[in-house]
Amino acid sequence: MSNADLSEAVNLSPSACHRRVQRLESEGFIRDYVALLDARKMGLPTTVFVEITLSAQADDVLEAFEKAVARVPAVLECHLMAGTADYILKVIAADTEDFARIHRQYLTRLPGVAQMQSSFALRTVFKTTALPV
Repeated sequence: MSNADLSEAVNLSPSACHRRVQRLESEGFIRDYVALLDARKMGLPTTVFVEITLSAQADDVLEAFEKAVARVPAVLECHLMAGTADYILKVIAADTEDFARIHRQYLTRLPGVAQMQSSFALRTVFKTTALPV
């Protein structure tokens, strides 16, 4: 949205609106600006959630896993969890065969992994990047 459109939407002058946006950026509330690509149009319509259980909870094991998983191109998200799994990954793939390749080439080689369970998303019901403000 342009600054002019934003200033009109929030009922501020363009210069006051611009100053406020700059302040939000400098204070870190606005972290980045991004373009959101359509995964289907990019040939990556398959989303797989992978639950990872590690062999140990020691800091060096966690750190080694986190460094390695950050280098896997198909992993969009990695979350340290409380509960049955240690981590949950959001992986994107072209299809089940492509996921099998990602699994074989990358996921099985991650350090410290004791167990993995993969769940394929059948359909995305709701998805947003907006925070509730």
